Amino acid sequence: MNATLGSYLTAWLAAYGVDTVFGIPGVHTIELYRGLAGSGIRHIAARHEQSLGFMADGYARVSGKPGVCFVITGPGLTNIATAMGQAYADSIPLLVISGVNARGKLGSGDGHLHELPDQHALASQIAAFSHTLTAAAELPQVLARAFAVFDGARPRPVHIEIPLDLMVAPADGLPPPQTPAMRLLRGPAAPAAIERAARLLSNAERPLLLIGGGARQAAPQLTRLAEMLDAPALMTINARGALPDGHPLALSCSPSLPAARRLIAASDVVLAVGCELGPTDFDMYVDGGFRLPGALIRVDIDPEQLCRGRGADLPLLGDAKETLQLLTLRLTNAARQGAERADAARRLAAAEMEPENAADLAWLHRVRDILPQARWVGDSTRLVYAGNLGFCAPRGNSWFNASVGFGALGYGLPAAIGAALAEPDRPVLCLAGDGGFQFTLAEMGTAMETRARLIVLLLNNRGYGEIKSAMRAAKMEPLGVDLYTPDFPALARAYGWRAETLALATPEPLLRQALEQAAAAANPTLIEIEA
Repeated sequence: MNATLGSYLTAWLAAYGVDTVFGIPGVHTIELYRGLAGSGIRHIAARHEQSLGFMADGYARVSGKPGVCFVITGPGLTNIATAMGQAYADSIPLLVISGVNARGKLGSGDGHLHELPDQHALASQIAAFSHTLTAAAELPQVLARAFAVFDGARPRPVHIEIPLDLMVAPADGLPPPQTPAMRLLRGPAAPAAIERAARLLSNAERPLLLIGGGARQAAPQLTRLAEMLDAPALMTINARGALPDGHPLALSCSPSLPAARRLIAASDVVLAVGCELGPTDFDMYVDGGFRLPGALIRVDIDPEQLCRGRGADLPLLGDAKETLQLLTLRLTNAARQGAERADAARRLAAAEMEPENAADLAWLHRVRDILPQARWVGDSTRLVYAGNLGFCAPRGNSWFNASVGFGALGYGLPAAIGAALAEPDRPVLCLAGDGGFQFTLAEMGTAMETRARLIVLLLNNRGYGEIKSAMRAAKMEPLGVDLYTPDFPALARAYGWRAETLALATPEPLLRQALEQAAAAANPTLIEIEA
């Protein structure tokens, strides 16, 4: 074979169907690039490892494939750690492959380049597992374990570190990659559990579906099940669009809103699918007001999650898509006023919404109606917060952001680039604020290099506006929240982007013209929105 372990790794990645790697080459990873050139695997070079991880996250959510990252020892791993934490919180599959100092020098404290006391221990806190290769022959098995997590368990980051002396070791004599590599197939929950769930749901008078991000790939099955039960389907932030906008049973509002909470509390049987039931969705305002008194059936791939928070009265351990297919076969159509219940909750949620949130949400829906094919990727910013309360996504997996869970600022731009690379024929709208955008604005260069089909809608209030409001609400003098901001349109043009400035109150014809021109442009576009 006459190959090093670095090039052997590339051959295995190709066997697993990897077609894109996100990386920043360094002296500790150049051996990984020996096999990458000419392999057919596309390499995307970011400007910073945190952005690199966010790009891989956005790519993974859209493509359905793990986001694969190459990072150097030490600072490469510490830089990508934030992105790994976000992916861990949101159950996104990332494969992070890093270098580490040579065997015999690990954690020596002698001051080797990029040395950490225990790099493996750091990574293990934000990964399903972290593995340090001790011999070249371990590589096929550890890759198989990584893809087993991605395919058969709750998908989360996996970290593999390769000592520098092993990276250049000969791979001759190692078994050639199995092409295609073996992959696990997920299965449904146990038949007895599905039968019990069917009986509970069939006897329910006011059933309700709670849909989480873990059910993203089961949109047709969710729609069919909701229709069979005639049950409202309340979609959390990462599940928006699982039932399409306009469906009478679709309910795109935050379960932290009073109207949604009343609907949940009044339901006698709740089926939660791929749903963490976590506080950033269900107790956003930290008031402890979420109640679920009815019977709770939970479908999840993670056995521990079935027992966290509000534990299930009936847990169904299995793949959402496979489980819902079998469950639907055991149900019969029934009329339960599901559409009326959903409509009432919708109208009450709109009536109870604060005026600024309602206005921002109306603006988002105007943009959606102009570009109905667009995917939305958000940072932590005012427009995203409003959208999380009630944005009606036109289809599944077309609205996601980093404002919940781990809540990392700077996510929006790089994740939107990753999403655009995964599906280049569809425009991506990135919602960002001027504060968070400055975390990763250097990735405008990556977007230009890759010709990402990207439109950034940048709300500029010249600082951390939401934190400033929180300080004032807490009767504090705002400090550290008013920022010097650059001329964003000029900066965008310096990177080769198109750019213009609009206001939230821009008339419909001008807004439509700006968005349609941006969607048709060859280069990315930044539209600064004056707050």
